[in-house]
Amino acid sequence: MTYVRDGDRMTIEHTYVPDAQRERGLGLALVSRAVKDARAQGLKIVPVCSFAAAQFARHPEWRDVLAS
Repeated sequence: MTYVRDGDRMTIEHTYVPDAQRERGLGLALVSRAVKDARAQGLKIVPVCSFAAAQFARHPEWRDVLAS
């Protein structure tokens, strides 16, 4: 996962899992860890990556770290 941190924001730009490792929940684990880190550091996340954005849509419990 690539991201850019700017002040109190973390912009997730891209999430990638190699083909051989897909369908194992690794992409979700990456975004989930970003959420955990954002909470610990008081950051808001901007999910530019379509995968990350889809995960935020599926996990309403993460809205506390979603940038408006």
